[in-house]
Amino acid sequence: MTRVLVPLAILEGESVSTGLPTLLATMDVTVLGYHVLPEQTPPDQARLQYEDRATAALTDLVEAFEAAGGSADHRLVFTHDRERTVDRVADEVAADAYAVTGATGSVDRLLVALTGDIAVDRITAFVAELVGDREIGVTLFLATDDEPGGRDSIAAAADSLAERGLDVETSLAVDEPPFEALVEAATTHDAIVMGERSPSLRSFLLGEEADRVAAEAVGPVLVVREESIDAAATREQGMDADRASQRED
Repeated sequence: MTRVLVPLAILEGESVSTGLPTLLATMDVTVLGYHVLPEQTPPDQARLQYEDRATAALTDLVEAFEAAGGSADHRLVFTHDRERTVDRVADEVAADAYAVTGATGSVDRLLVALTGDIAVDRITAFVAELVGDREIGVTLFLATDDEPGGRDSIAAAADSLAERGLDVETSLAVDEPPFEALVEAATTHDAIVMGERSPSLRSFLLGEEADRVAAEAVGPVLVVREESIDAAATREQGMDADRASQRED
């Protein structure tokens, strides 16, 4: 099952809105509670002081995701480097996406951004699993300076989702600044799905773009990670094994 990592500054009171557990009910969730320490503070010392309080808060969050019908676990990390810790834990739990939390109630419509050098097939597969058989509408958004090519690309992605039973609309922004166009489109949607851009998710997750999109959209932003080389190799090995099994049959 697809896994989403939800990083939270747990000792600073950062939590999730009521709508996020429901939105992620079709996913496996790992809630990453982290606390950034001053350089001179040893993590073991902080753990002795804060572990019980942080663990209690994480347990409550896991129960919220489970009460919404999902599956969840948690990790607690005391760190001097937030960015590296988030990336490391995401790799350890094989997270397919990150959540930038936001304020949302019921999610009725998702905005799915397809702009840039991203893995469109991976994003649409994630969206299909996220929505499942729920009545959540999807708007595919693409900003481009190539209108004919953009229409073909977004139509192909829309057809792929429609074949899976999703309610899909498209929005094409031609010759507009991509970020500003996305922010404008986001204000009429409850949550956003975006793709990870090279070289790292950190620049998106922690940078100005994520903050601005999340602030303008109000709701959460889900960032689908690029498939790692190891994961791609594992998937290919599995496909080879399936093909070999079919030949034996």
